[in-house]
Amino acid sequence: MTDNNQVFVREVGLRDGIQSLDTIATQDKIQWLKVESEAGVQAFEITSFVPAHVIPQFFDAQTMVEQGQLNPRLLLSALVLNEKGAMRALEAGVKNIVFVLSASATHSQKNARTTLENALAAVARLIEMVKQQPEPPHITGAIATSFGCTYEGHIESKTVLNIADRMAQAGVDHIALGDTVGFAGPRQVKNLFTQLHQLLGKLPVGAHFHDTRGMGMANVLAALEAGVRHFDASLGGLGGCPFAPGATGNIATEDLCFLLEEYGLQTGIDLEKLLEARRWLAHLLPDEPLQGALSRAGLPNIITH
Repeated sequence: MTDNNQVFVREVGLRDGIQSLDTIATQDKIQWLKVESEAGVQAFEITSFVPAHVIPQFFDAQTMVEQGQLNPRLLLSALVLNEKGAMRALEAGVKNIVFVLSASATHSQKNARTTLENALAAVARLIEMVKQQPEPPHITGAIATSFGCTYEGHIESKTVLNIADRMAQAGVDHIALGDTVGFAGPRQVKNLFTQLHQLLGKLPVGAHFHDTRGMGMANVLAALEAGVRHFDASLGGLGGCPFAPGATGNIATEDLCFLLEEYGLQTGIDLEKLLEARRWLAHLLPDEPLQGALSRAGLPNIITH
């Protein structure tokens, strides 16, 4: 593990976590943002600019950006799948755009209704366009199904590395690998991120893990060993891609932060307050099963006699 003890945790529950649920009221989403930010979480993937008829949950994307930006301490990002979504995000004033494409051709068609080549071309055009702006937004190139796909099975490392290389050449500011359906294991994670660092040099990289097969935290440790310091997670382990059969929730934010703290790494997040936020979420979604071990057991206490 490196000497870099600062770890960047981004909450994706307001996007990935709720995309398969019934529509949540805008005021409840705003309250979620408030409650969790009071625990010290500063980075949020706050919404997605996709058509409301495809995923109704994000009908209020522009409003969420506007309300979130009222708190200048927050680092807000929004997910897009194509140029049209990117344009909507730019018009809404999003400062951090996450452009998702898939390493799986089949998932690309199901999720974004496009080919990998078209998606890569769209990323390049987006970057060329935003470079003309006085204050260009930060662009993350996120590669879904980087470790495997329900439709196509194992994804070759060289496929993922080639996509990452082409996005880096196009000028993205950050690259993230997503284990969309929870296929990854620690050995694969460490190997792929090690190769990615060797390929990209100092370009920041991040990890987006799902805990579908109980490997989420083990994969975090493997990524840490490979030098990754940016992680996505969802409060209560909510989430899962609606266009990827078998996909289930993200790693739980509270469990991730507990693990990082145990390793002596710094997140700036208060675990007690984060568990309070998790309890608030359970009250908001009483019929939705939440995940996570820390919420069941609580923080460790020492009993004195």
